[in-house]
Amino acid sequence: MTFTSPTDARVQQHIAAHRERPGALLPLLHALQDDFGFIPESALAPIAGALSQTVAEVAGVVSFYHHFRRTPPGDAVLQLCRAEACQAAGARALEAHVKQRLGVDYHQTSADGAVTLEPVYCLGNCACGPSVRIGDRVYGRVSPERADQLLDDLQTQVVEVRG
Repeated sequence: MTFTSPTDARVQQHIAAHRERPGALLPLLHALQDDFGFIPESALAPIAGALSQTVAEVAGVVSFYHHFRRTPPGDAVLQLCRAEACQAAGARALEAHVKQRLGVDYHQTSADGAVTLEPVYCLGNCACGPSVRIGDRVYGRVSPERADQLLDDLQTQVVEVRG
């Protein structure tokens, strides 16, 4: 098979690694998301063909699960817990503040490309809500002021990484 881009080759490697697994679609999509940070549009047709599904079926699974992204994320992903325990502890006010601060809604990236905002429906930190996760780190009892501090730190890190 001839690949037209490095992305195509990586997609095919993931397909080859997962296609024979029972229920291969979700593990394959997770592998692609882990590798690329999102599910490339160009991956849908090869996945569908390899798994004897339609492109619409694959796209439907990608769009059904909030975890999967169709576009590249920002330099950092901030996940804000929307579960009931966090809502009872003030997550709605935190959500409004963070959205206003970043100028985005859920599943969007700030204009500077630094932060993508995503909802999550439990971080397992219910006693310390409202909670957010940035990368692999969970923060509890996040007030709007603490969110501003975390976002300032994120933006500083992004500037340092970008050079």
